[in-house]
Amino acid sequence: MNTATHFSSDSGSGSEETWLDEDAGRLVRPYTVSNGRTRPTAALELLSMILTTGKVPAAHLDPDHAQALGLCGVPTSVAEVSAHLRLPVVVTKVLLSDLVDCGAVTTRPPGPAADPGDRSVLEALLLGLRRLQSTADPER
Repeated sequence: MNTATHFSSDSGSGSEETWLDEDAGRLVRPYTVSNGRTRPTAALELLSMILTTGKVPAAHLDPDHAQALGLCGVPTSVAEVSAHLRLPVVVTKVLLSDLVDCGAVTTRPPGPAADPGDRSVLEALLLGLRRLQSTADPER
């Protein structure tokens, strides 16, 4: 059976609503959320960190913009915001770009990835795995 569910929450940034269909997911198509735009205006990577600035946008926020803004009270990656909104990453990047453009959020590129061939990284990984194994198997 295909039923629609309405979720409403209030995170201090206004009333946010999301309509979901148990079988199909969101009832509002992603291209509608981004007003048909497919390219963000800000350079955002999947692991870029987003954080609210405290500045209130002058224009009224759509529910998806407001929900994205509510998620970024602490540094949150684009990927996390996308997962919480249940939207494709490119659509999430467009929404977050809108928030960057109006000064409501700031972005920080992801930190440099550790060199996978670095011996100290591999040793730390091995030590962590051994600790996990010893806590999972108390007889060892």
